[in-house]
Amino acid sequence: MTAQPNVMPMSPDNPALDRLRDLAEQQWLNHGPETAVDGLRLTRAPEPSGTIRALYQTSFCIVLQGAKVTIIGEQAFHYRQGECLFASVNLPVNSRIVEATPEKPYVALSLSIDPAMISELLVAHPEMAYRGPKRTALATAPVPEELYDPLIRLLRLLDQPVDRDVMEPLIRREIGWRLLRSPLGPALQQIGMKDSDTARIGRVTAWMHANYRQPFKVGDLADMANMSPASFHRHFKAITQLTPVQFQKRVRLQEARRLLFSEQEVASVGYQVGYESPSQFSRDYRKLFGAPPGRDKAVLRSSVAIESEV
Repeated sequence: MTAQPNVMPMSPDNPALDRLRDLAEQQWLNHGPETAVDGLRLTRAPEPSGTIRALYQTSFCIVLQGAKVTIIGEQAFHYRQGECLFASVNLPVNSRIVEATPEKPYVALSLSIDPAMISELLVAHPEMAYRGPKRTALATAPVPEELYDPLIRLLRLLDQPVDRDVMEPLIRREIGWRLLRSPLGPALQQIGMKDSDTARIGRVTAWMHANYRQPFKVGDLADMANMSPASFHRHFKAITQLTPVQFQKRVRLQEARRLLFSEQEVASVGYQVGYESPSQFSRDYRKLFGAPPGRDKAVLRSSVAIESEV
């Protein structure tokens, strides 16, 4: 087994973390949360948030200042300055920023991970392949020391458009390799192994995320994962903490809330996200968000933070 790299202890005197945090905050001020690097998102918040209902994609998030908690099912994942969260499949989650002040705002960055790139690295280095038990879709760990430098170089590319096309793929591959050799390696390796349970369920959740309006049969999803229906249902629940029906409902309702937030009419939103019954849409919406769509729309902008990524 390849030795894992050292992990920097969480400390306010971590110079590499401080450099990355300062750069991320400056780039947030310069470019905003969405950046020219595909899948790279920056977050800065001067106070704790309300509930953030998000659709996480295969990605990781590093907290550079402050703290956050993310929940799937009954599991809560707490991570703070110097720690990161990895999401192995597309997944609807609830989260909250729990530590932030105007003087020390919450600062974080997230970056999508391409499973195909991880597969290529594992083919070239089969000794890295993880053969242990399957894991849930989320995992946390301290940030590896070796990850800070490539992330700093990636953020600097935002101001170097001439270099970006050449350097970005190289830096992302280095980041993937550093993560593979970190404590998050086992979770990451499972998305790169095409026949692993996580990779199979990940392909299904990606399809469900892209086609959430469409009705489905569990048997068809099981065929997509190359599993029996019973095995598929068991693995899906173990990894996502949701049944396939619950997963689709969460994705539909979170998309409905996004549409309401963008000033779509309440009457049409349910149909747009795949509901055939307005009354069923209203009941499900109230159950998840605590208020019917019309009332919730009136307070969305001031009471709840909404994200689309980690």
